[in-house]
Amino acid sequence: MSQTTPNHTLVVSGWAGHDESGKVTPFTFKRRENGVDDVTIEVLYCGICHTDIHHLKNDWGITRYPVVPGHEITGVITKTGSNVKEFKVGDRVGVGCLACSCLKCEYCKDSQEQYCENHQFTYNGIFWDGSITYGGYSKMLVADRRFVVHIPEGLPMDAAAPLLCAGITVFTPFKDYNLLEGPSKKIGIVGLGGLGHLAVKFGKGFGHHVTVISTSPSKEAEAKVRLGADDFIVSTDTKQMQAGKRSLDFIIDTVSAVHSLGPILELLKVNGALSIVGAPDKPMGLPSFPLIFGKRSVRGSIIGGMKETQEMMNYCAEKNITCDIEVVKTDQINEALDRLARNDVRYRFVIDIAGAKSCNGAKICNGARVT
Repeated sequence: MSQTTPNHTLVVSGWAGHDESGKVTPFTFKRRENGVDDVTIEVLYCGICHTDIHHLKNDWGITRYPVVPGHEITGVITKTGSNVKEFKVGDRVGVGCLACSCLKCEYCKDSQEQYCENHQFTYNGIFWDGSITYGGYSKMLVADRRFVVHIPEGLPMDAAAPLLCAGITVFTPFKDYNLLEGPSKKIGIVGLGGLGHLAVKFGKGFGHHVTVISTSPSKEAEAKVRLGADDFIVSTDTKQMQAGKRSLDFIIDTVSAVHSLGPILELLKVNGALSIVGAPDKPMGLPSFPLIFGKRSVRGSIIGGMKETQEMMNYCAEKNITCDIEVVKTDQINEALDRLARNDVRYRFVIDIAGAKSCNGAKICNGARVT
């Protein structure tokens, strides 16, 4: 393992964390030359994910400093390798959480690269050549073609960026439970943040009755009026939770803080299912009685495979589903990280890496506020 190899000759400007302070500073580093299976991408936008904070602060004890975060990357291809047939120079593309996988195991062959035991992430991972991967808080990226997706025309490049992590994270449970089409179901979404607001949009897009479950009564108007949710349950209100018992077919839990699963499970009908996509840093209690007396199931998932990610992107373009974002300049990254840690964002920060300002300087554009 090393930061670079002799093949790393491309000098790139970016922003990196160097210690557990959680701050980033301008950073110059080297990326590999464009290989036969690679595409070189001029980065236009990069979303800020809560995972970025964990890595910058080494909350999980796995950070390799210096760390260049960012796994919600959109940009334009400037170069392609000789084996690349599915992309061309000028294509609008995106790169999400995955940099590589083994390509040979049963999961890779089944387009579930995210479950490959040898997958590596877009940043803070170890690429095939042994080098450390650096993410999208940078001006340019070299990526293997098999881990790149097209951004369809019609999707704004800034608001599409968070779909590559937040979007696919909540799209996957809908697909896993055959909820992309078919009869309308009653769906619950726990938490109304970056993941939750997209889950509401997908749920309504797929034709389901959507109930938001939140600890914050103040979010009810936002959930119903702005996002189109049908119902709202305050999870700290005993009467509301009691009234909601056995009312939902399926629940997606997006909350990353430790919370009790028992009351959430009681909202499910018999044979209902709970899908956990949030990642609390401590174990959550799983009571047995709501499971066995309701024949309920619980499982989790992480992002999606590359085929599924492209499917999601195409669907979002067709249905005009994007993330509600606030665009920040590169000199505002640390401020945005601090605000994200306080949950002071509706609903996702996106860094304007290239200074493109796709909203032409407007303060509000397709739900995005430009600061």
